[in-house]
Parts: sequence; C-alpha cells; structure tokens
Amino acid sequence: MTTTNFTTALLVNQSPEEVFDALKNVRGWWSGLHSETFEGESDKLGDEFSFRAGDGAHYTKQKLVELVPNKKIAWLITDSKLTFTQNQSEWTGTKLCFEIFAEGDATKIVFTHVGLVPEFECYNSCAPAWTQYIQERLLNWINTTTASKTVSAAQ
Repeated sequence: MTTTNFTTALLVNQSPEEVFDALKNVRGWWSGLHSETFEGESDKLGDEFSFRAGDGAHYTKQKLVELVPNKKIAWLITDSKLTFTQNQSEWTGTKLCFEIFAEGDATKIVFTHVGLVPEFECYNSCAPAWTQYIQERLLNWINTTTASKTVSAAQ
C-alpha cells in the first residue's frame, strides 16, 4: 500500500519573506477556480477559517497550527465535507503544509497535503486541483503581489 502524500513545488524569484506573506493570504491564491468562499482568519497562529468551493461540493475548516516566519506554514483541517466522496470527511485530520527554502537568488516552495494519499477516493480529483491551485493560482498570486518574475515550476 502506497501512503505517499500529495506534494508539488515551485521555484520563484521572490524572497522567502515575500513568499511567506503571500502564502498567509489564502483568499488571494486559493480562489478563482470554483466559486470559492472564505470565513474567518488565516494568518496568525491559532486562526481558523472555513473554505467552500464548487457550489457546496467542498467544505473544509482549517486551523493555523505551524507558523515559522519565512520557513513554514501549516493548517490542520479540523472538519471537512466532500460531497463527491463516499467518506465525506476524508480530509478531516489532514494538514496543508508549505515549506519555504532559499535557493541562491530564488525561493523554493514545497506544498504537501499530509494525509492526502492515492488510497483516498478524492485523490484523482483533489491532486489535479491542488496542482492547479499551486502551479497556477499561487504562482500568479505571488507574481501579482510582488514585482519580481517567476523562475520556473519545479517538481
């Protein structure tokens, strides 16, 4: 049985500080694809927010549980309802982690959805959605909120 968590990475020209600030604003990058809505806060340790998308097909509640300036951000999913899966709470207890690494003049962002594994019913639809949010929306958000250009997408 494979238990590999979903992960993807980006390499950008922005500083770790710029990337960290951009990531904390989930409304900026985790939106624009599926009629997403947010309630609550997402940038201070202990903050909680809810996320809805796809006209009710996806609901999650997150709590900011790790906040290491310019290095790491992690939200624990404390509640979930995925109406397109048999086990609608499949994401509950999983964690959304962003690790930030300086690489020369660039910054590498590694996103891992800890607990989202191929055995999950939603994996085949959730993994491509994450790729789109991270590789397209987050990339665009970072470029929009900073003046620098992106180097490339990295895997």
